[in-house]
Amino acid sequence: MRIGILTGGGDVPGLNPCIKAVVNRVVDDGHEVVGIRRGWGGLLDCRPEDATSVGACTIELDPGRVRTIDRTGGTVLHTSRTNPGRVKPADVPDFLADRGDPDGTSDFTPHVLDVLTALRIDALIPIGGDDTLSYALRMHTEGVPVVAIPKTMDNDVHGTDYCIGFSTAVTRSVGFIHNLRTSAGSHERLAVVELFGRYSGETSLISAYLAGVDRAIISEVPFSIDRLAEKLMHDKRSNPSGYAMVTISEGATLEGGELQLRGEADAYGHRKLGGIGGLTGELLKERTGEGIIAQQVGYLMRSGSPDSLDLMVATNYAVMAADLAVEGSRGRMVALRNGTYTNVPISVTGEGARRVDVDALYDADAYRPKVRHVGGKPMFLY
Repeated sequence: MRIGILTGGGDVPGLNPCIKAVVNRVVDDGHEVVGIRRGWGGLLDCRPEDATSVGACTIELDPGRVRTIDRTGGTVLHTSRTNPGRVKPADVPDFLADRGDPDGTSDFTPHVLDVLTALRIDALIPIGGDDTLSYALRMHTEGVPVVAIPKTMDNDVHGTDYCIGFSTAVTRSVGFIHNLRTSAGSHERLAVVELFGRYSGETSLISAYLAGVDRAIISEVPFSIDRLAEKLMHDKRSNPSGYAMVTISEGATLEGGELQLRGEADAYGHRKLGGIGGLTGELLKERTGEGIIAQQVGYLMRSGSPDSLDLMVATNYAVMAADLAVEGSRGRMVALRNGTYTNVPISVTGEGARRVDVDALYDADAYRPKVRHVGGKPMFLY
């Protein structure tokens, strides 16, 4: 067999170990692996009859080539947020210009299918979050044998309790929060820590829970700035060190407000998020008169090498996905459910982003985690 592998969407720690484990498992059984560069963009941009184009969009992978890639974060295959099913006129490759819609988005899925055939790819292993896997589902419906691997810092892919990248993101966030305490305490300020999380506030919730942060604002619950100011001032007065902290998801909104968006929408209809932490800090300063530290952690959450849990899950997901692909399975996604490695229909990704169970895990009045009983809950309470 000849198996293709790609990484799409945002990078997370654990992608390179996952790629390496797939290659070692597949090649060990006498099969081939071809890496597709820049996610689905590699298949959109590839011109199969042009050897230079093929070389720019793909790379033959073997154990020697991937021997040391697991020692670093990111993805050696690079990544993009390309959706071949919805390509804007400005993003259409020159050689496909005559097949595109100059006034709207174009669906180049037929071209992608032709490329997969020309590259002699028998099965495809895409590694990604909701957006990347939504096109993987499209590939499945078009008859391509697909075995998907879920990754996202937000841990919000349906069908699995865990996605590659989440543990490292939380570990990084907890560390940054504790480090920030020294400045917040030294200057007796209110500290606002903005974390990634578009639709799901789990990163904000779990980081606050583990780091003992005073308050946590999540994407799922619009918040009142006046109530938050009141809560944080209570926390500050109660703290012998004279400071208080709050984590906030980048996708959080003020009551009656909107998402803090900028730039043009990507191929999946998303504009860039970011800025709610700074806005919240400004509003808190207006209401309290206190000094503010507004820290956007951003890409530092997804940078660097994976922690041990992400290394473990990435490797095991890879082995399981490789086994399924070699066995001829199709339309599956590897997963962790109830603490056990398993696989589920890739159709579960069509249910959209998974979100925090607010009733079970969040006190929407106090703006803080509400975890009183953990018996029977998943490892990450999600």
